[in-house]
Amino acid sequence: MSDAIVEIRDYTIEPEWFERYKVWANAEAAPWLKANLDVIEFWMDDGIEAEVGGSAPVVSPNGQPNVCWIIRWPSKAERDAQFAEKFASPEWQAIWANHPNEKAYLHMNARFMKASG
Repeated sequence: MSDAIVEIRDYTIEPEWFERYKVWANAEAAPWLKANLDVIEFWMDDGIEAEVGGSAPVVSPNGQPNVCWIIRWPSKAERDAQFAEKFASPEWQAIWANHPNEKAYLHMNARFMKASG
């Protein structure tokens, strides 16, 4: 069995900052992430209403995530070893310096999953 995982990152960006975040993410963040990590894709909300169900559905008081991206990693250990290093790079720091409001993240969730079957 492989140690390979995917990291699914969900963010809820404050609505008042979301359009400016999208401009920054499309122009700077997503291209860098895709070039420097094994990003499967980077998605942003486009106004399609979420569907919530189940036997005990609960939506966060912050609302639904409006940004999601997935990164492939050879293992959780390799992810842990590389993640901080990648985001400490001068290239990423220059991109981050252009962020419209780094405090606009209401919620962030990172999940780690392995392929099944």
